[in-house]
Amino acid sequence: MIIVTGASGKLGGAAVRALLETVPTEQVGVLARSAEKVADLAAAGVRVHVGDYEDPASLKAAFAGADGLLFVSGSDVTPGVRERQHGNVVRAAAEAGVGHVVYTSAVGADRPDAPGFLADHTVTEGLLRDSGLPATPLRNTFYSDMFVNPAVVGAAIEAGETVAADGGRALNTATIADLARAAAVVVAGGPGEHAGRAYELRGPLWTYDELAATIAAESGRPVTHRRIPLDEAGDLAFLGGLISSGLFAEPSDDLAALLGRPATGMPELVRASLA
Repeated sequence: MIIVTGASGKLGGAAVRALLETVPTEQVGVLARSAEKVADLAAAGVRVHVGDYEDPASLKAAFAGADGLLFVSGSDVTPGVRERQHGNVVRAAAEAGVGHVVYTSAVGADRPDAPGFLADHTVTEGLLRDSGLPATPLRNTFYSDMFVNPAVVGAAIEAGETVAADGGRALNTATIADLARAAAVVVAGGPGEHAGRAYELRGPLWTYDELAATIAAESGRPVTHRRIPLDEAGDLAFLGGLISSGLFAEPSDDLAALLGRPATGMPELVRASLA
């Protein structure tokens, strides 16, 4: 039995759908805070466990008998919350004797000086190591879907420019669909193939200058990139700081290797946004 947490979210839900392509339905279960939000999975025959990262008893009950656990990280980045919640998940998995834990970590989690909320992933990876559970962290990059989508592409065409405090650095973002499929491959593959390894899941590198040029080429409209300083980025200054630091500029072939094909790149998303 493989259990997927966060199944009502975008990443968890996509991972379940990918799993069902290769794993029999009766061998897949999900954990969600609301049964209503995963009613479609229940209707398809997936076993649904209602539980919460704040409720250790519900976690242990859901994880009982699980050969594999795809542990999707919590979304509440309030200081201290994820560390507490993730500790509950790891302890419940250990008490339930889960055979293999695949954790959706984040790029930079292997750095002792991981910035801000990324440090929660550093802590969680440490908890997994200390637990003795066979585990595989997936150090996911940021989602390409957030940077390149119909709204962003449409706004760039309308304004004739993209605008970002990117510092001229490249980004290694990846799509939710690709990251979810890679997670499904690892949890289905089991500990014999993947335990003890950490995968750096990153997509093909792209820059905002390349994004603007691609939008222009695909739309036939003039679009250029305007780079701004962090102090003009407003609410996006935090993200701009991460990009400018080069955190997302390091390449890796791990995602493509797990997918068995090239990861989806920025040009494909631009074309999809214009379709």
